[in-house]
Amino acid sequence: MAIRPEVQKLINLGAFPASSDADEHDIDQRGAILTSIKPPVTREEALALLACFGPDEAFGLAWALLHLIETIPGGPPLESKPAASENEWIRRLWDRSHR
Repeated sequence: MAIRPEVQKLINLGAFPASSDADEHDIDQRGAILTSIKPPVTREEALALLACFGPDEAFGLAWALLHLIETIPGGPPLESKPAASENEWIRRLWDRSHR
């Protein structure tokens, strides 16, 4: 199954910037794209979206992305527990799915 254009658009922007490095236009643009993605996401989309997590919450975008990824039927697409050195949002996704 192909990745939808709106999902690909967000992926193409790369990882969310740290809140301290972000500019308002970038956050607004990513937020608009993120809210345009209609759930549920596919497994392929969810796996690709994992790369969008940045180092912090990016003014709430990371939470919105986490909730979007959680819409995948069958739960988040993480096969094994992420290492302690993995992105905190991916670890959080794992922890939330295994509670």
